[in-house]
Amino acid sequence: MAHALKAVPFILPAGIALVAAMLASLGFGSVPIPIPEVLRALLDPSAVEPGVRVIVRVIRMPRMIAAVSAGAALALSGLQMQTLFRNPLAGPFTLGISSGAGLGVAVVVLAAGTGGVLGTLAEGFGGYGPYALVVAATAGAAAVLLAILAVARRMAEITTILILGILFGYAANAITTALLQIAEPQQIQSYITWSFGSFAGVTWTQLGAFLPLAAVGILLSVRLMKPLNALLLGERYAETLGMSVRRNRYAIIVTTALLAGATTAFCGPIAFIGIAVPHLCRFALRSSDHRVLIPACAVTGALVAVLSDLISRLPGHDVTLPLNAVTAMLGAPVVVLVIVRRGRVHGRFSSGAVR
Repeated sequence: MAHALKAVPFILPAGIALVAAMLASLGFGSVPIPIPEVLRALLDPSAVEPGVRVIVRVIRMPRMIAAVSAGAALALSGLQMQTLFRNPLAGPFTLGISSGAGLGVAVVVLAAGTGGVLGTLAEGFGGYGPYALVVAATAGAAAVLLAILAVARRMAEITTILILGILFGYAANAITTALLQIAEPQQIQSYITWSFGSFAGVTWTQLGAFLPLAAVGILLSVRLMKPLNALLLGERYAETLGMSVRRNRYAIIVTTALLAGATTAFCGPIAFIGIAVPHLCRFALRSSDHRVLIPACAVTGALVAVLSDLISRLPGHDVTLPLNAVTAMLGAPVVVLVIVRRGRVHGRFSSGAVR
């Protein structure tokens, strides 16, 4: 209980800011809607015009919910990767999950309109539309995860798994590059658009699949609080506490893949949130205790994602900034400042005791 109270001074204002950002996300856009009108559309839909009701509840609300869920998922997966690998630069896509998803999307984008089994599948999902991309990204991410888990069973050193994950990512990126080299310009543009990342294409139907996956991943993260705290002190110390390091290592990898893979499948590869938010929360809370970091990262990740989506819409009308460009502009300075201040670029990560 004392640990939860320690996070309240940080989580409470972050939560209030998140609610404000969520309302702003529903009101801001090419058709601005005042916040009182947004609240009426949410609480009493019959009291507003049909156009306002459609914009708020059908168009903008799924986008906002996707941003909240994706931000929390990426922040938690990044936190777990940084703890597991004891590396401040580890993130949700360290194991090549994003690269695998990108390869799946590249295969379907290239196959659309070419005939054959993959071509038929792609056309059945509407060419290289959103549903085809979701299925393709999920399959690619799952394939990389299964390869990593198969290798991890034979590896005792966590550093080896990290290196292999990076190599799997490079291999997937190499195949993706080769496929795009022979693709048509329209196909390449479809892939590039997906790679920018976006919450705008997520529909209520897709949320019906995305939200349960994200919820399961977040609940698994909460259950891993104690093992993650034990790993801060080293794998040998964790074993002396009676913890199965290998079993919990698998659990962390699967949880991270679930969170990052689901987000990538539905929203595209979104960079820097998973790396920057855990550092920001550690710095703000002055703690490495996952009992306070997990709720703090979930709220802060959601806030950063919603704010990034709002900033991407600043040009207005039909022009939006690439989401990944915004998250990089926000996240990169945070990572640089925190790492420099803590002086751990070349040192061991989180080697101190849990506070």
